[in-house]
Amino acid sequence: MQNDPLSLGEIARGVEAKAFDYCALSDRIWATPELAFQEHRSVAEQSAILEREGFRITTNVGGIPTAFMAEYGRGGPVIGILGEYDALPELSQLSGVLQQEAATQGAHGHGCGHNLLGAGSALAAAALKEALATEGIAGTVRYYGCPAEENGGGKTYMARAGLFDDLDVAFCWHPHIVNEVSTASSLAEIQAYFRFHGRAAHAAALPHMGRSALDAVELMNVGVNYMREHMPSDARVHYAITNTGGDAPNTVQAYAESLFSIRSPLLPDAQRLFGRVRKIAEGAALMTETSVVVQIAGGSSNIIPNKVLQEVMYDNMCRIGPPAFDEADYSFAKKLREAALTEEDLSSSIAPRGPSLKSKILHDGVLALPAREEVDMGTTDVGDVSWIVPTAQCHTACFAIGTGFHTWQLVTQGKLPAAHKAMILAAQTIATTAADCLRNPAILARAKAELKERIGSNSYLCPIPPDVMPDHLCKKPA
Repeated sequence: MQNDPLSLGEIARGVEAKAFDYCALSDRIWATPELAFQEHRSVAEQSAILEREGFRITTNVGGIPTAFMAEYGRGGPVIGILGEYDALPELSQLSGVLQQEAATQGAHGHGCGHNLLGAGSALAAAALKEALATEGIAGTVRYYGCPAEENGGGKTYMARAGLFDDLDVAFCWHPHIVNEVSTASSLAEIQAYFRFHGRAAHAAALPHMGRSALDAVELMNVGVNYMREHMPSDARVHYAITNTGGDAPNTVQAYAESLFSIRSPLLPDAQRLFGRVRKIAEGAALMTETSVVVQIAGGSSNIIPNKVLQEVMYDNMCRIGPPAFDEADYSFAKKLREAALTEEDLSSSIAPRGPSLKSKILHDGVLALPAREEVDMGTTDVGDVSWIVPTAQCHTACFAIGTGFHTWQLVTQGKLPAAHKAMILAAQTIATTAADCLRNPAILARAKAELKERIGSNSYLCPIPPDVMPDHLCKKPA
């Protein structure tokens, strides 16, 4: 790090002073991966370390057992720092190896780096809290433990409960293959179960008495496949068959279900597309003489970017500088690329950011802010927060260039020193940017004015209906 103003340097060094404990926290969460709305051990780990730091802990926020808040200070401005800790199914993987090898067969894994994300955000909150205490700055630091980013939209439920309404600004980050400030919007999403009910029968002796729910699921998939030709090219529809009705082929399946994810750059467009998918499901039920129950299970809004905050965050990331990777970091990343990443992996990962990255193994710079805003083809429930309060995010280079998200190659790197170094950069960038907002009310005023201008006459509309709660995602129907 170069010679920087005392404010930035002090906070960045404060992050480094606490980093060992939070890297260990990240590793413990990596080793005990938990799925959406089931992250009880991760919440306990994060709550314990922040309580020791002097934060006031509030559990079960928004009525969600694995959502919590950790707060320090009094009054405004109120700074929100968002953390995550959910994992992905069946991505168990040994650490630091060059081939796919599950730590526990069939178990879960941190295929999106949320072990790093939550620990890094908590580290930023702890360092910012120290700055407030040392300098006597007025304000409140609030860390949000947010469940189920991968499947269900924990922050969306929290937004619906009003948990972000009193914030002045919010910050987040995500582990990545590059160091950059995120300027893109994202896809809005509706998730829904389609649950078909039919009539069981002996498939050979009395097939005419049966009405197959599994047939309805398959016909719905066929109908959606035909719809894909006639929907906007920047929309996405994905599915998983979550209940096939059993393993016996000689019984007509009386129950079957699928979970669909419907995405589009704007929430109203995603909702219209969801309406079309619903009609296809109803048509499949009509063809098979079954019935269908549609249950919205989650959703997320598109991100509203904020240039004011992005510019402050970018300036701080540049002054702090990229992670100081050493020869061991480069050596492992090079071996992983040679053993487990293809040229297509590499070209796909760098395509949005230009060919200059192709010659690099780990990203050792900071990408410039792009000239124009793009739409990222992923989805995040950070979007719901960004509709309520000015929000900014950064990415840091935790993984070798070419690594894809939701893969074993990412999991195997999730607790290596390179990932820790990039996590520390993220914490430093968030903490210093948040401190700038606390010290300079003009930044907050301009960021709020920009958000107001961008949303215009619109207001936040939660994509999840008020009667839907997360337990629908964890419980299968009897």
